[in-house]
Amino acid sequence: MYYANIKYCDISNGPGVRTSLFVSGCTHQCKNCFNAIAWDFTYGAAFTEDVQQKILESCRPSYIEGLSLLGGEPMEPENQPVLLDFVRRFKSIYPNKTIWCYSGYTWEQLTGQEPARCRCESTDALLQMLDVLVDGEFVQDLYDITLRFRGSSNQRLINVPATLASGTVTPWVDKPIFSTHTMD
Repeated sequence: MYYANIKYCDISNGPGVRTSLFVSGCTHQCKNCFNAIAWDFTYGAAFTEDVQQKILESCRPSYIEGLSLLGGEPMEPENQPVLLDFVRRFKSIYPNKTIWCYSGYTWEQLTGQEPARCRCESTDALLQMLDVLVDGEFVQDLYDITLRFRGSSNQRLINVPATLASGTVTPWVDKPIFSTHTMD
């Protein structure tokens, strides 16, 4: 697997400060994609053990809330086995930090409810490692700059553990930044 970019101390792709890994390879090729350069599966650099270790180290500080996976397309079948091994390592080291994944595939496609090329032997296990899935292709006609953590209104922020437990897509709900409690 190749990656296009790594952003350390990223505040755009999930809550708090995170490390974001932008993998290479995407077959969606959405119109006006912000990262079209990463469509090529061999763009960037190889996702070596040294690179993985650097990402894991970057997540050590307590102010880092977690890891975000973007692309390209993390859920392409070509990328899933490598990412599954990596996020397993991440969760074993940082069980209380979150993993967000951005995918042009929908929850229904990823779980096999609708046919799609994304399903492979790693998909179910990879989904179980995620805390939040931002699903759906970017759609230029639905672009909305006011949306938090997504680009177009068709994209959903899915609470993966709650969705797996209930069998119904459950939206992720952000925690309030400020308390509404007043001092007397």
